[in-house]
Amino acid sequence: MKLLLVDDDPLVCRSLQTILEADPELQIAGICHDGNEAIALFYTLLPDILLMDIRMQKVSGLEAAESIIKAHPEAKILFLTTFSDTEYIIKALRIGAKGFILKQHFESIIPAIKAVSLGQRVFGDEIVTKIPALLANSVKKDFKEHHLTEKESEILRCLAEGLSNREIAETLYLSEGTVRNYISVMLEKLSLRDRTQLAIFYYKNKD
Repeated sequence: MKLLLVDDDPLVCRSLQTILEADPELQIAGICHDGNEAIALFYTLLPDILLMDIRMQKVSGLEAAESIIKAHPEAKILFLTTFSDTEYIIKALRIGAKGFILKQHFESIIPAIKAVSLGQRVFGDEIVTKIPALLANSVKKDFKEHHLTEKESEILRCLAEGLSNREIAETLYLSEGTVRNYISVMLEKLSLRDRTQLAIFYYKNKD
């Protein structure tokens, strides 16, 4: 698996390279230290996964990721950072990043890379625990522009908050079967595969 590693701290890059290349399945194809360099190297190397810091001089990781994903929607970008600011989480979700984990949890980096390579999205525990607060502080909205009804929008919000079908049914005074049917219809309308993708869709489009 070919990786592009981007961090403005050369020492961090060397440490990550040592950790990652200990796994025979991983190969560091390139290393750079700025968002502009990341954009240029991505087009040259076309790595399987781009592992990138967020805060960097000149062009940030978020700016670089947005540029890359616009040109290559299939790009798999995993943010590795020491910061878990709410604005970063929201931005990472909106631009289509595949994951957001903290550097200090080095033992989770390789599993996260492999999960992303399989098409999964990965968010560290600290990130996941922030999501309910983001939802609680957000203005409720409908998703009429995505052809969802008001009831479907309510069910989507509950699902994104982590409620089970039974809990959604109790909250909205519906049967579990009805909730399941609504979820199936939403998956078809939005061309999504599962509940996780529905939740990610909610986070990316709720504002």
